[in-house]
Amino acid sequence: MTAATPIIAPPPFQLAQRMSRVKASAVREILKVAERPDVLSFAGGLPAPELFPVEAIAQAHAEVFAEEGPAALQYSTTEGYGPLREWICSHLGEQGLHATTDQVLITSGSQQGIDLVAKVMLDPGDVVVVENPSYLAALQTFSGYEVSYSVVGSDQDGMRVDELEGLLHSVSRKPKLIYLVPNFQNPKGTTLSLERRHALVRFAQRHRILILEDNPYGELRFRGEHLPSLASLDTEGVVVNLGTFSKTLAPGLRIGWAVGPREIIRGLTVLKQSTDLHTATVTQRATARLLSRFDYNANLEKLRAVYGHRCQVMLASLEKHMPEGTRWTEPDGGMFLWVELPRGMSADALFPQALEKRVAFVPGASFFAGEPRTEFMRLNFSNRPPELIEEGMRRLGAVIATARS
Repeated sequence: MTAATPIIAPPPFQLAQRMSRVKASAVREILKVAERPDVLSFAGGLPAPELFPVEAIAQAHAEVFAEEGPAALQYSTTEGYGPLREWICSHLGEQGLHATTDQVLITSGSQQGIDLVAKVMLDPGDVVVVENPSYLAALQTFSGYEVSYSVVGSDQDGMRVDELEGLLHSVSRKPKLIYLVPNFQNPKGTTLSLERRHALVRFAQRHRILILEDNPYGELRFRGEHLPSLASLDTEGVVVNLGTFSKTLAPGLRIGWAVGPREIIRGLTVLKQSTDLHTATVTQRATARLLSRFDYNANLEKLRAVYGHRCQVMLASLEKHMPEGTRWTEPDGGMFLWVELPRGMSADALFPQALEKRVAFVPGASFFAGEPRTEFMRLNFSNRPPELIEEGMRRLGAVIATARS
């Protein structure tokens, strides 16, 4: 009998060096364990699924297939479906951001917009300015293009814009891009003040640095007055504004947009051609048809009312159940708030203990572009009903109190 030939594993493929700079999303990895049915998870950045306009979206798709089937299933232009771009221009115009359709590119979610801007603007070694903490998936994207970060602080009024001039003089290479989420920031939930918005745009215009304004949550304000977008304050073409229907209709649509200077949008369009040719034609046409007769503003009002109530329940529950020394932000909109643990505690160390008590959050360390800080956690309030928010904060408070003792 002949001996079996031993199986020798082939050598692994050698990945591009830039992959060493891209870390797996801590949020996505955490969701693998935190989204068990028995766990009260406040980890995901998830809108409330019961508020998705499912019937209206389904009807719009059915009508597209019935009336536009062949065209909807065909290849389309990279720039995006014309009527949808026109609706976006009109809607943004109502908010003070006036653009023409040749300044609008439809993307596969606003995340693709971040990636395309990075491709257009960034070479290895270029400097990107971000606030600390910052949106994790944007940091992942920029790291893949082998950039360096210049980090400025943030407080309750958003990015510390006053630090930018000093930063400019302390680096050997002029920054190429400033990235921020000005409204109800992910992860902190804070909002850039009006004074700082004007100062930031003036700074970018003075030094000719592009601002990437990522605005997925801006229409979810449930308290306070609307603030103008950075793009609406810009008269010199230094801002690219990103938006999405993921938080206001449904993330499964994967419809976002980039609005900006024509030469930048042309560059994004060329690179999108080589990435995915165009965003899904059926979904674009169905979304445009939905918006032509759907009361979008009424839908926003419903979202704001529900999320505002859930945020207040979470804030009241934190006040009731968190031990002394715990602090948190108080958002005026969006989906998140940011918790600072009592001195000496680590959210990373706390996470497995919380899972044992069937409650989950996102430890904050991964949101820092510079030296990670472990005393923070991000909580999502949009995805759970009030009674479960109350119970979740009770469990979390007990876990923190036990670990502190």
